[in-house]
Amino acid sequence: MIPFEWTQIMIGLCAGTAISALYFAGLAYGMRIALRTTSPIRILSISATLRMAVLLGAGWVVTTQSGPWAFVGFGAAFFVVRFIATTVARIGAPA
Repeated sequence: MIPFEWTQIMIGLCAGTAISALYFAGLAYGMRIALRTTSPIRILSISATLRMAVLLGAGWVVTTQSGPWAFVGFGAAFFVVRFIATTVARIGAPA
């Protein structure tokens, strides 16, 4: 059986939760700005590029510093935060 490195998983979960929350906050902010401009594609492209670069860069740093189990925690945290963000958006909670 493969031993789990719970410390690495917790580091990945914590880092992933923080970075994912910033990712989706940036998505909301970018959408608000883009919907107020005449050329939303440019704003959305820049926003998406920056958000993806930060998310992937943070994932790379966490993985290289803490190990592969941290990557598992980081990815799991992203999907949990994504689920929460889409649920809140679907319900229509006030911003």
